[in-house]
Amino acid sequence: MTARPLPSIRARLTKVLVLAALGWGLLMSAAVWLTVRDEVGELLDETLHQSAEVLGRLLSVGDTAFQQAAGHAFDDVRPDHEQFAWQLLGGNGQVLLRSARAPVGPWLPLPTPGFADAASGWRVYGLALSGGQRMLYVGQTREERTEAEVEVALTAMVAALALGAVSAWWLRRRVRRELRPLIELSTALDRYEPLQPVVPLAAATHRELAPVHDAIEAMGQRLARRVANERAFTAHAAHALRTPLAGIDTQLAVAQREAPASLQPRLARVREAASRLTRVVTALLALFRSGVDLNWCALDPQALLETLPLDGMKVQLQAGTFLWADADLLTAALINLVDNAVRHGATQLDGSLQCDGQRQVLRLHDNGRGATAAQRADLAAALDEQAYEGRMGLGLMLADLVARAHGGRLHLPAVAQGFAVELELGLPNSTP
Repeated sequence: MTARPLPSIRARLTKVLVLAALGWGLLMSAAVWLTVRDEVGELLDETLHQSAEVLGRLLSVGDTAFQQAAGHAFDDVRPDHEQFAWQLLGGNGQVLLRSARAPVGPWLPLPTPGFADAASGWRVYGLALSGGQRMLYVGQTREERTEAEVEVALTAMVAALALGAVSAWWLRRRVRRELRPLIELSTALDRYEPLQPVVPLAAATHRELAPVHDAIEAMGQRLARRVANERAFTAHAAHALRTPLAGIDTQLAVAQREAPASLQPRLARVREAASRLTRVVTALLALFRSGVDLNWCALDPQALLETLPLDGMKVQLQAGTFLWADADLLTAALINLVDNAVRHGATQLDGSLQCDGQRQVLRLHDNGRGATAAQRADLAAALDEQAYEGRMGLGLMLADLVARAHGGRLHLPAVAQGFAVELELGLPNSTP
């Protein structure tokens, strides 16, 4: 089953800010459009008015000139270069002069001073000349006025959207910068080890993170106190048990020598149970010590294995090899691994040691019943997650804890027959 990706605060904030910036740009564009449309209309009307005033003064000429130029247009002006058109009408409504774009006939059927909308789609301004005997019209098409309004509105819209896009880009960078302390906090938490005072939690860099920082530190202190209490109890309990267990084993050995033959099997089973209990106590001591400083020393794994209670199992390990480890912790791990192998029917244990200058790998392979592929995969996953409870016994859990205390971990390689473990260990800071 594929895990659903977690939502991203940065992505959501960025999306909201980008949409807000673009939305604000569109709203500003709409507001500019509504404002500019009226203002541009007024500006164009004012231009028509001023143009009529100027042309009126320029066209104040004698009657002879009007008669000679009557009905003619200024054809030397290119129509596509004219922004405005004009007509000069006589008293009878006849067109006396006109620009190239102006229609041949009068714009309005009756002389109309001021602004008016012609039926042909022109916006015109009429100015009476010569005491009302002539009428000057200056006009502009609706298409040109609309084009001017659209150009101004589009320019404003593009500017507003560009500003919105720049704002969105800046806000996105700002959000990333403001969320950086959270990433730094997660990095600090990854290195934080509440059980080791030498690795404290980095100080809070922002006021908003101070409560989170204090809560994590308080939780770490509570965890450290609880673990310390549990370790103290385990150590006291284990030490309190070792002495009476040793005495029990001694008394059972004496009783086994002196008892009649009929009682020998029972005493042997009792002594084996006591021996197994001793190994459990040793494991508890190892668990207690797995979080403290290690006593590194050079060990011969073959000699170390031969000192363990093997219950008749043959052990073969390449001669002349040694590894660096804490003797007590490694012994406890090997005791439990060997005990697992014996309980699963193993009679032969083959070992090998590899060292590449950075890590040591002690491989043990028995010929017991082993585990199915599914069982091995589940055990490997539990070791990866350090989720031991309910998924494995004390042997594998202890071996993994000991390996991790040495800077490594326990691996379960796949084998065709039996069961194999690889105890990966780190190296001390300085080795001869």
